Amino acid sequence: MNSVHPWSAVIQRLPPLNSLRSFEAAARLGSFQQAARELFVTPSAISHQIKSLEAFLEVDLFIRQTRRIELTSAGKDYLKTIQKALNDIDKATQKLTNTHNSGELNLAVAPAFLTRWVLPRISRFYDQHPNIELDISASVDRIDFSHSNTDMAVYFGDGQWEDVELLHLKDVALVPVCSPDLLSDTAIDGPSDLTAFTLLHVMERPDEWPAWFEAAGAVYQETRKGQHFSSGLLTAQAAARGLGVALTDLSLVSEEFQSGQLVVAWPLKLELGKALYLVHQKDRPLSFAMRQFRDWILAEMAADAALPSADPY
Repeated sequence: MNSVHPWSAVIQRLPPLNSLRSFEAAARLGSFQQAARELFVTPSAISHQIKSLEAFLEVDLFIRQTRRIELTSAGKDYLKTIQKALNDIDKATQKLTNTHNSGELNLAVAPAFLTRWVLPRISRFYDQHPNIELDISASVDRIDFSHSNTDMAVYFGDGQWEDVELLHLKDVALVPVCSPDLLSDTAIDGPSDLTAFTLLHVMERPDEWPAWFEAAGAVYQETRKGQHFSSGLLTAQAAARGLGVALTDLSLVSEEFQSGQLVVAWPLKLELGKALYLVHQKDRPLSFAMRQFRDWILAEMAADAALPSADPY
């Protein structure tokens, strides 16, 4: 013996949702044509939906006159109930959407990119997605996603990493920058003239300046003793304070560049053959929060590229 769930009988008694929406709109607006405009259908479609609803109910809901329609007494009673029901459905849908269009995202980001690019912009992400909670950490290490609660990471490198899905964000290129005060008394006529200034080095990347001079076709020979720092962030800050010339990616010093604290000392980019990538565990389905952060960071990258000051050359 087949058992029938009590909800099956209820559902069989329910009229189609589209016919209810058409009825509610026409009754509220007093016009099939206005209801059609609101629901982006034709007046004949509204008329057909309401006729189907009346046939389903075996009750006339409207008195149809030449140029106007009027609710029957049954139609007036039905409208009150239907409007409440549709309103309840709308509230339930919004509640469900707000609950599930949320979540947490554990994010690991290369320190310089986190400090100089992500943090100055992250308020825009929160404005767009107030229901998503971000837990952000600075990390230069590769993440073992299978044994970590980290959902996504921003890596800097050549993109040759196993067991991750990666999305290219931007290529990284280095240009020499310095305080405009440093150039006030000394003209720069060629890349070799930079050796007259103190060159600021990142201790773990000693080959960057030699590589830049080689790309410029100039001899690398420092006439002043260079200064060495533990990170590119510190060299850029030292350059903004007038201590010398640093190599940096312009996206990491956009605030200093736009405020005039830094200028390009010589317009030659050193392409590193490396880039920033957004990565996550291979074959992992993206959560809502992961998809939203991916879309946001790509949009921010595109907005940066469109700025007139993004490339001063």
